[in-house]
Amino acid sequence: MKGSLTFPLLLIAFLCGIFVSWNYFQPRKRSVEDASVILEKIEAVKKLITVEGHFSEIYNYSEYQGYFTFFWDKKILVRVRATVAAGYDLNALKVEADPLTKTVYMSALSEPQILSIDHTLDYYDISEGIFESFSSEDYNRINQRAKDIIRDQAVKSNLLSEARNQGNQMVELIRFMVESAGWRLQTGEKGVSEKPKVAN
Repeated sequence: MKGSLTFPLLLIAFLCGIFVSWNYFQPRKRSVEDASVILEKIEAVKKLITVEGHFSEIYNYSEYQGYFTFFWDKKILVRVRATVAAGYDLNALKVEADPLTKTVYMSALSEPQILSIDHTLDYYDISEGIFESFSSEDYNRINQRAKDIIRDQAVKSNLLSEARNQGNQMVELIRFMVESAGWRLQTGEKGVSEKPKVAN
């Protein structure tokens, strides 16, 4: 009787040993990350952001191949959230000061423009055919298309007109500061070219 119980106990102990050894010695799952960041260029930027617009859109992308759609068709629903910055590129702005007449000559501001679009994409309802799936090129194309749509909507909105209003207020603030110092600000389409020439 005692011998008949020994074998099952040894078998159970052996299986427990295998189980413990397997959990202890099996390789653990590890995440490995590697990144290389290279600074390629530093440029001086003369841009003035006067307004930011926050946009949200639902973008539906699909491809149809005709018959037997469940083999080839693919579609995806994308939610796009974007912050669009609008303002002025000040590289063309010219400012000169004439201490004899205490006049500051400043060229007129250019038309406001879209300076940057910072957007994120959330992918929903991804449906792929049996023989067709989304590639990295597809996702890049969807990303670019979504950004283009946001840009178009920003241009059609009142974002640029509001940027222009803020730009005009900035010019008036500069005028106030200049006049508070006892000087005069002169602006115009021709800018500093309106500065009177002094004959020699």
